[in-house]
Amino acid sequence: MLKQYKPTSPGRRNASCDEFADITKTEPEKSLIVIRKQMSGRNNQGKITVRHRGGGARRYIRIVDFLQERTDPAKVLAIEYDPNRSSRIALLGYADGVKRYIIAPLDLKVGDEVQSAFTRIDVKLANRMPLQDIPIGLLVHNVELVPGQGGKIIRSAGSSTQLLAHEGDYAQLKMPSGEIRLVSKKARASIGIVSNPDHHLLRLGKAGRKRHLGRRPEVRGKAMNPVDHPHGGGEGRNPIGLPYPKTKWGKHALGVKTRRHKKYSNKMILQRRK
Repeated sequence: MLKQYKPTSPGRRNASCDEFADITKTEPEKSLIVIRKQMSGRNNQGKITVRHRGGGARRYIRIVDFLQERTDPAKVLAIEYDPNRSSRIALLGYADGVKRYIIAPLDLKVGDEVQSAFTRIDVKLANRMPLQDIPIGLLVHNVELVPGQGGKIIRSAGSSTQLLAHEGDYAQLKMPSGEIRLVSKKARASIGIVSNPDHHLLRLGKAGRKRHLGRRPEVRGKAMNPVDHPHGGGEGRNPIGLPYPKTKWGKHALGVKTRRHKKYSNKMILQRRK
């Protein structure tokens, strides 16, 4: 759920923030966190490869178990906030005292039992099993692309994919984008929709909140001088103009295909996204 404030300042007027009503524990599990190194968009040579990054609130990385190779049942001990992702995470406790984090699906509660398996088990919220054992039509998340590699897709807040069919060695999944693609039937997925579905409605309201997330200001090319950007300069305000909109380095800025022409996974896509 999101809450809105009275417009006591321009930054508050259109801002909204999370109520965190579903959070049951405020401090992370100490055995499952590591320090996050601040890279500020720089590579191992110290060169900026991603612009507009830096600063931001300090945070720990939560070690999330995307593979879930343990097959014994676990109890949900807490639902927690994770500053590194849009969804919530659930703290699981096993009978031998081991604790693990998983991505929390919507409506998962403290005290629920969660199980992961490599064969058919009960079809209930947050249980994890191969796609071939999941009934057709169900919504799943945290899906593997290669069996045994751990969940790679459908992990962000409110997302899910629908299992459309089993065909040969593959299962057909309908992605949030509308794309229909094939995934190995032996790849595993978790039942349910990812938690925190209102995340996409969040409005930061002011530049300062963007800085807290580690995002520095972006300047429009047309606001620069000609020496700094192909769109810069001119008397008064000028449109971007012909022949085409350009990046800072003179390349095409719009309508460029970023996907490689001969990509190995092209054959897995039955219907392109709309």
